[in-house]
Amino acid sequence: MPAPTVRLRRLASELRQLRKAADLTRDELAERTGINVATLYRIETARVRPQARTLAALLDAYGVVDPKRSELMTLLKQSTHRGWLNTFASDLPERYTSYIEFENEASEVLNYECLFIPGLLQTESYARAAIGGTLPECTRDEIESRVEARMRRQAVLTKDQPLKLWAIVDEAALRRAVGGRDVMREQLEHLIRVTELPTVHLQVIPFDAGAHPGMPGSFVVMNFAEPMGPDIVYIDSQAGDLFLEEEPDISRYNLVFTHLRAGALSPSASTSLIAAAAGGMRPGRGA
Repeated sequence: MPAPTVRLRRLASELRQLRKAADLTRDELAERTGINVATLYRIETARVRPQARTLAALLDAYGVVDPKRSELMTLLKQSTHRGWLNTFASDLPERYTSYIEFENEASEVLNYECLFIPGLLQTESYARAAIGGTLPECTRDEIESRVEARMRRQAVLTKDQPLKLWAIVDEAALRRAVGGRDVMREQLEHLIRVTELPTVHLQVIPFDAGAHPGMPGSFVVMNFAEPMGPDIVYIDSQAGDLFLEEEPDISRYNLVFTHLRAGALSPSASTSLIAAAAGGMRPGRGA
């Protein structure tokens, strides 16, 4: 099932709050509106996009009038909108476009990577090498489309209300010469520059830290300001992309990130390690 858009999640959240404010159960609401309980559940959990007449019936039941009514009807119309992503609609997987939209609407992202430089901090050359190396089935055009999308994603770091990014990477991500030593040196030097942004924080977990809670795999926690809906955990694996929205999952990954942040080098010490790794990528130097 495709992941819902941010606006559909917000609409679902608004409808849940309206029903609770009206002190109605789904069974009681079903009796009033003629909409079956299963459909109401799917609407309130953003599993389906309601038809305009269905939304109107719900708002009637809740006694919602303008301007709130018009706001929610407009939100419904916008719930399939993906902005600049429409350019890539036929080239990117549905789950990836959903991820990008969530990222664009998030207020803060916590990103742990064990083997890659975080996508928002990648150079174009590194991104091209990483995508081409990990997706051998992709054509050259598909790779270029993904690279372009990844570069455009990075605008969230410098927009008027920039995304707050806290990234943690295992030292392995710094030492693997993705794309060759020149590409990797450029990437590491870019990391040092981009972390000068006040909303970007980067920490490294050094090899000598030993075992740590992030070793099972990379993940992203996206936090949203109200009223965009609940936070999301995103996991990318060989088995497919996974979005987690249940509170126990959110809490568990937030706790893991807290442990990783405590066990990683400080941002300044991390910058020193990155600089050393970049020096090791120069011609004639060992990595």
